[in-house]
Amino acid sequence: MNTASPAPNQPRLPLARLAFRPFFLLASLFSVLAMVVWFAFWHGDILLRPHGGLMWWHQHEMIFGFGAAVVVGFLLTAVQNWTGRPSLSGAPLLGLVALWLAARITLAFPMGLPVWLLIVLDVAFLPLAALVMGRLVVAARLWRNLMFVPVLLLLAMANLAMHLGVAQGKFTLIREGGYLGVLLIAVLMVLLGGRVIPFFTSRKLGRPQPAAIPALERLTLGSMLAIVVLQLAALLGAAVPPALLASVMLVAALASLIRLVRWEGHRTLREPLLWGLHLSYAFVPLGLTMWAMALMGAFRVELAVHALAIGGIATMMLAMMARVSLGHTGREIRTLPGIGVGLALMFAGALLRSPILAMFPQITHWTYNLSIIFWCIAYLIFLFHYTLPLMSARVDGQRG
Repeated sequence: MNTASPAPNQPRLPLARLAFRPFFLLASLFSVLAMVVWFAFWHGDILLRPHGGLMWWHQHEMIFGFGAAVVVGFLLTAVQNWTGRPSLSGAPLLGLVALWLAARITLAFPMGLPVWLLIVLDVAFLPLAALVMGRLVVAARLWRNLMFVPVLLLLAMANLAMHLGVAQGKFTLIREGGYLGVLLIAVLMVLLGGRVIPFFTSRKLGRPQPAAIPALERLTLGSMLAIVVLQLAALLGAAVPPALLASVMLVAALASLIRLVRWEGHRTLREPLLWGLHLSYAFVPLGLTMWAMALMGAFRVELAVHALAIGGIATMMLAMMARVSLGHTGREIRTLPGIGVGLALMFAGALLRSPILAMFPQITHWTYNLSIIFWCIAYLIFLFHYTLPLMSARVDGQRG
């Protein structure tokens, strides 16, 4: 590992220099380990006896363990670029990583610890990240980016709901909290995807970036936020009519689809880091449409949730991490060998676990097995290529 001669005022340990480094690395590794445990569970082998049981642990940890870590790693890195101010690094960053890791360990191995301690260790992570981000955004007066702070706080609230559901034996809290967590991360996809996907595409293709249509942008973001508000109301006990939520989801799906078509994704077929972003965004309208159909009784809602979670969130995270981990370590942004295969496997797993399973429920066992195996292969490819760069100093000697 290269730890020599860090830039002035920069931690000597490269892993502690920006949030993307430890969180991308640990989240990816954790996701593979969690999927191995989940695979064993479906084959009758109990490798863990975690807090809340394996069903709860899988749902919770993929959203608030893996997903939250990638979100925080990305946002606490991006906020430095947005504000021009140093983001979290050094001992404070390692402290935040240690808190996240402590929550993962104690939830997997409760060791008789009091439930309140498990909850505090886990729930504190997102508010602390929101505090760091909020201070930087406010100091730079970049009010446009302050919107990410309430999203992180609402994610913490959804996390707390899942914990309270276990503690109080209320399945509804667990379910609605999990749904809210997935939808909030989908909102982040829509917000950030709208910024980076057309920009990256136009720059790579050497074509002008399509001008945003203000009314379409307002409709897309407004309908996504309306979905979150309705889901939050359901979490708090309100009786939200399924037809109302389904209608708003269909509006958001249509607006997102029109938005996506305008970004010219069909021109990116030779660049996996680009078509990976376009296709993962396509799972937003697919997932929302399936969710609306599920609310009307077509199939189980969890099938739609997995379309968003695997094909949308987890695959966009893989594509973004592959890109960010090169750019922010001073390396050329290019598709490394196997990354395209990994992205394709994630999409295949999402199709198997969601729309194909909805059409052919009799092949449940095979779809579960293949989607888990595909995830593990995809993220192991990422770890094979990126572990060393994430743990090494920038090749250009710059900060970060």
